[in-house]
Amino acid sequence: MTRERDDIIAKIEAQKKHPNLRLQLKERTEYFTNLLFYTLFDIDTEVQKNIVVLEQTFEELVDLACWETEKPCSKIWQSYLEKLPVLLQKLNKDAEAFIKSDPAANSIEEVYLAYPGFYAIAIYRLSHELLKFGLPLIPRLMTEYAHRLSGADINPGATIGESFFIDHATGIVIGETAVIKDHVKIYQGVTLGGLYVDRKLRNVKRHPTVENNVTIYANATILGGNTVIGENSTVGGNAWVTSSVPANSVISNTSEIKIKKVV
Repeated sequence: MTRERDDIIAKIEAQKKHPNLRLQLKERTEYFTNLLFYTLFDIDTEVQKNIVVLEQTFEELVDLACWETEKPCSKIWQSYLEKLPVLLQKLNKDAEAFIKSDPAANSIEEVYLAYPGFYAIAIYRLSHELLKFGLPLIPRLMTEYAHRLSGADINPGATIGESFFIDHATGIVIGETAVIKDHVKIYQGVTLGGLYVDRKLRNVKRHPTVENNVTIYANATILGGNTVIGENSTVGGNAWVTSSVPANSVISNTSEIKIKKVV
């Protein structure tokens, strides 16, 4: 029995071919993400105290995620820390957009505490800034953590402007090269995706651009890197869009609905 077990262990160990694959990195990134959220928003959290813990945790992440010997990632923390006040200002504008857009929101506190769309945006903004420093894995783990909790899948590489509103969040997908400008509203199930998947398109803009003041209703699908939704436009629910539309447009999916009265 011992020999059989040893044989199984040897076979498992032979298949573990990735020396840098440590699940601890995922767990510590989730802890770091929660710390960031508390530091920025929770009134009872001591900012000074948490900043120290954040720095220590970030150093752990650097050890786990930066595999070069000289560890160039270690210089990132101070630069990232300096960006946090500006990020908080943007997130407060996002929260205000929720209050203005959703009649079901009873207070600004409710937005911060209970809205998965706001949480997804918050973690996106915090991860996007980190991505700019050339540290791709940690930002991706951050947004995947938010994806699991909120139902919204926002790639940290996407570019999103100010006062962004996501309602319900469930099923939203925003691709890596998507560009969303200011005062945009998106509802559940919306996809901003690529026309097709090909590894050769890695460094190509393959996701759409959404201009200022656009509203995209539930389950609309907008695809393609050359697709631009012009400003002040409305994309109706279940619409399928693969080419650009001019400013001030209304895009709708017209399907015939028949209602039959049964006696």
